[in-house]
Amino acid sequence: MNKVIFFFALSLISIHAYSQTTVISGGEIHTGLNEEPFVGDILIEGDTILEVSRNALKGDLIIDATNSIITPGVIAPDTQIGILEIGALSETRDGDSNMYSMGFSVYDAINPNSTLIPWNRSNGVTSAITLPDFNWDPLSGMASYFLLDGSLRVNGIPDIALTGEIGAISSGSRAESLILLKDLLEFASNLSEKDISSSMKISEAMESFEVAELMELQPRDVIALYNLLNKKLPLIINVNRASDILKLIDIKKLYGLNLILMSAQEAELVKNEIAKNSIPVIINPFDNIPDSFDELASSIRIAASLEEAGIKVMFSESRTHNYHLIRQGAGNAVANGMSYTGAIMALTSNVAKSFNIPDRGILQKGMKADIVIWEDDPLEPSTFPEKVFINGNDMDLTTRSSRLTKRYTDKRDLPNTYK
Repeated sequence: MNKVIFFFALSLISIHAYSQTTVISGGEIHTGLNEEPFVGDILIEGDTILEVSRNALKGDLIIDATNSIITPGVIAPDTQIGILEIGALSETRDGDSNMYSMGFSVYDAINPNSTLIPWNRSNGVTSAITLPDFNWDPLSGMASYFLLDGSLRVNGIPDIALTGEIGAISSGSRAESLILLKDLLEFASNLSEKDISSSMKISEAMESFEVAELMELQPRDVIALYNLLNKKLPLIINVNRASDILKLIDIKKLYGLNLILMSAQEAELVKNEIAKNSIPVIINPFDNIPDSFDELASSIRIAASLEEAGIKVMFSESRTHNYHLIRQGAGNAVANGMSYTGAIMALTSNVAKSFNIPDRGILQKGMKADIVIWEDDPLEPSTFPEKVFINGNDMDLTTRSSRLTKRYTDKRDLPNTYK
């Protein structure tokens, strides 16, 4: 009888521990939706948001966020976090392949112990889309999404998008790139599920496509092409020239592509066409000086202009090691005419929606609890998070930099050798 009581009590303790709730109370909440912020509470249980309310909520643990700003976790849409440490050291780069092209996946190479993860996480980035290197072909490889929670078993979505590039590149012709892109898509449009059911079937299908041998396509490359059209996989194309963007829009319409434009420094010239075709755009708000003849129409107001046209905008940053600086880029966009709410959405919900990432990027009932409590304005680069939650877990914000700072500013009366 005593054993029964003991195990019953133990089960009650387990249930109570599992169902513990947390309330983030009294902060200024920016939901990631197109609505004004408000002061309120957020109730979390496990990895899920149970309620977001303007009224006071009750929970087992109360976190006072008075005078703080609360946003969804920042989602970085264009990084190499997890597959790059030092660009000059080949052994720390996992972004390219000698064998595969569009079928190359970086997901299994993501290093959850990368020094870039805690550094960006401590600055409010809770998840990221990691891209392979561009290989000068119109289609390069598969991008993957993962949480910056440091779990040794990476939490994410492999092969969430296909990547590519058109325009001013180091070799080859843009005409050749566009022709090759059309040829690849035409080949993919004629593939059936039966054609990709085995390596033998794929080989047979490739026999009718002369370019396959020239490109040395592998079976997984063909599967990636099939998924692009039949599973409406997002296609990220790095492109800048306005005329190239128009050509890509024509190709999108012809093959029903789920197209996302990246960089797109001349997008303002064709923003009405982009908006009409519901194409999201990833831009770097700092890019306002042409780096090539493809970017002659670069403008510091590009974010505001695209937002005004009704285009879903996302932000990128050229330095993966400090990708959190997209917050500063977002502030730069606001300073040049973009709405504050639009900038928050560009860092959060717009990414989740564009890449079909479920349950992320919005502070709303039923969504995953990826939440950042900021000490002040998150678009101000000197602002840091007070707390970062990923899947409802309060993350450790310690980084190598903070450990070194503590070590070498220690006030102990000891020689540096002993610190």
